[in-house]
Amino acid sequence: MSTPTEVAPAPVRKRSLYRGDPGMWSWVLHRITGVSIFFFLFVHVLDTAVIRVNEDTYTQIIETYKTPLIGLMEIGLVFCVLYHALNGLRVILVDFWGKGPKYQRQMLWAVLTVFAVVFIAAAVRMLQILITHAF
Repeated sequence: MSTPTEVAPAPVRKRSLYRGDPGMWSWVLHRITGVSIFFFLFVHVLDTAVIRVNEDTYTQIIETYKTPLIGLMEIGLVFCVLYHALNGLRVILVDFWGKGPKYQRQMLWAVLTVFAVVFIAAAVRMLQILITHAF
């Protein structure tokens, strides 16, 4: 005859700490833009260093940068730099201002508003230049 044993309760699944809050998405976008800027700077240093090796190759590289595809990538770069800079200021305020954590959500919406206004203006201007040079 066997003795009954207690069965351990089923583990309770805990939800993730991140539930799609706007602060989480600003954090994710901040990291993505930071990595994108890093890779741009890496490529920029490499292509600039080519001038010391061979001026003709450097000239060919610069010519490829005058294509519409690279123009669209430049708009993406403006997106990354602008968002990363503005959100970085917000992060500094949250970290070093005593009332930063209390107002972090309002600062996020302020950053997104300023970002949208400035980026739309910059993107429109850059697209105008891109279209003018493409045709």
